[in-house]
Amino acid sequence: MFGILIALLSGALMSVQGVFNTEVTKASSVWVAAGFVQLTALLTCVVAWFITGRQPVLAVWQVEPKYMLLGGVMGAFITYTVIEAMGNLGPARAAMLIVVAQVVVAYVIELFGMFGVEKAGFEWHKLVGMVVAVAGIVIFKW
Repeated sequence: MFGILIALLSGALMSVQGVFNTEVTKASSVWVAAGFVQLTALLTCVVAWFITGRQPVLAVWQVEPKYMLLGGVMGAFITYTVIEAMGNLGPARAAMLIVVAQVVVAYVIELFGMFGVEKAGFEWHKLVGMVVAVAGIVIFKW
């Protein structure tokens, strides 16, 4: 149950953050807004690190393979693409497309066992669910 609640909170926060970041972009630029988001995220993480315990920072370098350390780089581009999508499509349409893209890519990662994720078998009902989600976007756009 906790996983479901935290996932719902994550989705809600992502939608609100996208709207906020799009507005900040109007006052500055997309890269200034994205940089500000990343900087405030860093500051938030540092504060949380002090509050929750001080695990060794340099331990991140123990991760293998090293490309797993590119999450922050992806985060910058995620912020950029969400800002652009929301600015061009509006929050609802952008959020729907973003979520469907997340589900499709996540399922492909599971199917092929990419990036160290346990490989999952193909299931027709999951493919049908994705097709229904895409159909929902088409209907919503109408």
